[in-house]
Amino acid sequence: MKNIVLPDKAERSLAFYLAMEEFVADNVPGDSLFVWRVSPTVIIGRNQDLEAEVNLEYCRKHDVKVVRRKSGGGCVYSDMGNIMVSYVSRRGDVSEVFDRYLSAMTACLRTLGLNAEKSGRNDILVEGRKISGNAFHQLPDRSIVHGTMLYNTDFEALEVAIKPPVEKLERHGVASVRQRVENLKTYLDPVRISSEEDLEKYIVGYFCDEEFSLTEEDVARIEEIETQYEKL
Repeated sequence: MKNIVLPDKAERSLAFYLAMEEFVADNVPGDSLFVWRVSPTVIIGRNQDLEAEVNLEYCRKHDVKVVRRKSGGGCVYSDMGNIMVSYVSRRGDVSEVFDRYLSAMTACLRTLGLNAEKSGRNDILVEGRKISGNAFHQLPDRSIVHGTMLYNTDFEALEVAIKPPVEKLERHGVASVRQRVENLKTYLDPVRISSEEDLEKYIVGYFCDEEFSLTEEDVARIEEIETQYEKL
């Protein structure tokens, strides 16, 4: 599998990375994966009610960006303590692609000594707590899975920034988002993994056996796609 890398270390928006997924899907053959992090951002699913599920007043006051993605699924808060993983592969049945990715990521986490398990269609749990949620975006010839990997996310900000429906929390038997999620930092051996960068390198090393570098011209084309997300 190819690890997709950018030509520089510039800080970019979440919309840029969603656009990068589409660019990779259209221009890089075979299976690809890349990891990324962003400053505080709320990502809302394609069909979600923005005002009902996002605390817009808090987001404006604390400079938390809000982006709507093209995939379905629930509302997500991401910050520099959360590693986002993008997996681009051949087009396939949604359940089959999800299962292939989640099985591989669960196996990866188990090699770190974690009691990781798939839950439902798109989550990964450790010790019964959610550490990863994932969504699916289907293109004409390609599939994209993208998801979270909570390492040291600010849960106080997460709990205020998003407002999941009460029935969703009740379905999982919890009273708040905080009761359901946990950071991997709580479980990982700090000798092996002591930072977000360590975990990023481990995930890439587990999945990828070659590197594919994008060019400055590729970045310019991705930025053109990025403008589409401003209209969603």
